[in-house]
Amino acid sequence: MIDSTIDPMTDSMIHSRVDPSCETSASVDLMLAQLQSAIASDLAPQVEAIDQQGVYPRAFMHRVGEVGGFGQAVSQKYGGVGTGLRGAIQAIEAISQECLCTGFMSWCQVACTWYMENSDNDYLKTQILPLVATGQALGGTGLSNPMKHFAGIEKIALIAERVAGGYKLNGMLPWVSNIGAGHYFGIAAQMADSDDYLMAIVSDELEGLTLRCNAHFIALEGSNTFSCVFRDVFVPDEWILAAPCENYVARIRPGFVLTQVGMGLGLVESCIDLIERSNQRYGHVNQFLPDQAEELTAELETARQTTYALADELVGQEKIERSLFKEVIKARILGSELSLRAAQSAMLHAGARAYLHGSKVERKLREAYFVAIVTPALKQLKKMLHDLDKIS
Repeated sequence: MIDSTIDPMTDSMIHSRVDPSCETSASVDLMLAQLQSAIASDLAPQVEAIDQQGVYPRAFMHRVGEVGGFGQAVSQKYGGVGTGLRGAIQAIEAISQECLCTGFMSWCQVACTWYMENSDNDYLKTQILPLVATGQALGGTGLSNPMKHFAGIEKIALIAERVAGGYKLNGMLPWVSNIGAGHYFGIAAQMADSDDYLMAIVSDELEGLTLRCNAHFIALEGSNTFSCVFRDVFVPDEWILAAPCENYVARIRPGFVLTQVGMGLGLVESCIDLIERSNQRYGHVNQFLPDQAEELTAELETARQTTYALADELVGQEKIERSLFKEVIKARILGSELSLRAAQSAMLHAGARAYLHGSKVERKLREAYFVAIVTPALKQLKKMLHDLDKIS
């Protein structure tokens, strides 16, 4: 007869050998299960209104924060979950599979938390980060212009002047997404009297900061995208992420770029589903088209595993090696190119039905172009890779 009792010392040894990654995986799985439920009940019924009427899914965004979708890469002591960038990417991926506009806004929110998590500013970490990580407050990122500027593509849009207790900012950011009344978002500005730059968290509640809605888009209409005008906006030292910020930008940029891949992964998955649906009726003729579902599925799984592995590698690294950043850029390029191929294939497989205004396949095609043009755009990514290769 086998003795069913366990010696306390043996029991302790068994528990000490439990892989912490198993607990992390279980935590992410729970978040994703709760998120999928929210997507089905709260997001899916709104997708057409988000896309066609520009409805902002505020309640759903708050719900994502409640289940931990925004706080995966945020330390537990700052209101996050602390599982790492992989969980954040998977949350963006799941949302983007249903609605890329909302997936993009979720990425904006994750990016906002990423800035504060990697800052040395204790005020932002303790007072604002917990609100954004849990979705109590919503947030975006105004780094499209700075990222292009740092890549040598365009001039910086904001100028900062040092004053007592903080900085005074002037200029205009053309498009910043996932912002609105009471939202926070990250910005970068050049110092007026030097070649240095700063990064900060700001809000529309700061005096002199005005939001303007002056554009309509073929996709992402529900993304709460505004132009931001800064007229002598005072930003206190407590809201400064880093000044100067060269080393800080180098630290946050890989995560900024890699988390965007989640949008592409989710979009490709949904396109494959549409292709398979089309094949139920037209498979006998669709078999002659390029980019079949099986081929795209295999490439998607490779891209997914590569992205997840890179996410795990980025966690906890103060200084990112050039070789690692190059792999991040390649993953982001692949996400863009695979999105374009999958969306085009879905369109061709569906045929004339997909060409109807407002069809799901038509929306996926418009969304795929966004994956390829959102900063850093596909052309910028290839320029960045070219520049890094020259340094190597």
